[in-house]
Amino acid sequence: MNTENIILMRSARESLKGKWGLAILTFFIYTLLTTAPGSVRHHDSVLTLGSILTLIIAGPLALGAAIFSLSISRGKEASLGQIFLGFNRFSTAFIAYLLVLVYVILWTLLLIVPGIIAALGYSMTFYIMADDPLVKPEDALKKSKAMMNGFKLKLFYLCLRFFLLALLCILTLGIGFLWLIPYVHVTLAKFYDDINGNSILI
Repeated sequence: MNTENIILMRSARESLKGKWGLAILTFFIYTLLTTAPGSVRHHDSVLTLGSILTLIIAGPLALGAAIFSLSISRGKEASLGQIFLGFNRFSTAFIAYLLVLVYVILWTLLLIVPGIIAALGYSMTFYIMADDPLVKPEDALKKSKAMMNGFKLKLFYLCLRFFLLALLCILTLGIGFLWLIPYVHVTLAKFYDDINGNSILI
């Protein structure tokens, strides 16, 4: 399917009704875990260790966030503990994250635009992994790239909408991000299901 972005966003809000508290708490913890280690700047060695720790846990947490977001999006039972389920497939999630990071950085070194295109192409990787526990990291990236063929611009426009909302969140001294972050993740889950032919709109 090719549902309009505005409809996907509205459907995400509907899916989040009655679950905002859970989603905000879950993604607050997720954001804290993925940003706190790398933000330590007291000593160079601590910064290095913090950055390495972030790199190590980012993949499993990204997989967990995808599992949680798909549960919310599809109207299934969701729980805070789902963001840690990626650690059950630690090596797969870690390698997938590392591959995406390396590919995006390499393309960005050429030019900014190729880097953005690469990031959009690999954006569905962890949703694919959430749906298929047996998929290999390399295959997940390939499937994401194939799935996003013809939809990169659509996702780019969706990201622009959220960028504008992020600017508004800054005006709230950052408090608005508590709502925006889960909103983004659930909308991306809707986007994934929509281009995958499994659209679940509410």
